[in-house]
Amino acid sequence: MKRIISLVVAAGAMLFVSCNQQLVTNEAFHPVKCEFLNAEGDGSITLRAYGQGRHRGDAIEQARKNAVREVMLVGVNVPGDHVMSRPLITEVNAEEKYAAFLNDFFKDDSDYKQFVSKRDRRHNSNEKHWSGTQMKISTTVRVLRADLEQYLRENGIIK
Repeated sequence: MKRIISLVVAAGAMLFVSCNQQLVTNEAFHPVKCEFLNAEGDGSITLRAYGQGRHRGDAIEQARKNAVREVMLVGVNVPGDHVMSRPLITEVNAEEKYAAFLNDFFKDDSDYKQFVSKRDRRHNSNEKHWSGTQMKISTTVRVLRADLEQYLRENGIIK
């Protein structure tokens, strides 16, 4: 009798464990590129940017840097507006050519911050995922593209 009870309990435990839901996150499927949200008439673009860091502040700062870097070097797909879709620096191998300038530009608390605004961000719109040692975050960022273009002209990066 004890043997039958132990077999039933073991079978019940196996059934319980095998039917348990598996936690699957979609964190691995977040795009690396920024997503276009809106273009303003003042020459600014609102993007959904992604970043990661040791804590929330680092992740948000990295997302802002990624947004500005993408506007400068990669370009953002703006539907119906081919001018704003182009990167500001269109030279071949621009990241290598202007590495010293870009390294200084993207330092923490450096010049890139004057071209980023939180104006279009809604309260609690950040999506966060903590993976043990890193926080991954997506946030809404407005990049002041026209001002950034003027800054790059003043510094001789673009003509």
